[in-house]
Amino acid sequence: AGCGACCVAPSISSPIPGMPDGKPAGVRCIHLSVDALCALFGKPERPPVCSAFKAEVELCGDSRDSAIRMLGWLEQATV
Repeated sequence: AGCGACCVAPSISSPIPGMPDGKPAGVRCIHLSVDALCALFGKPERPPVCSAFKAEVELCGDSRDSAIRMLGWLEQATV
């Protein structure tokens, strides 16, 4: 909670409310609040890819910077 790296680093190819073409990698989702929480969390309009993401220490590391680096690396490795 309060990291938000998964709302910035990866691309999202499915439509998001207010972002009909999805979100490019490295671009902050418009639903990420100033305190780095998802404003769509728990709502039916939240994209399935976001709902399916499970933050894990192995994936995110121990800081936001670490998570940004790892998720960015995964984004590049899967393009």
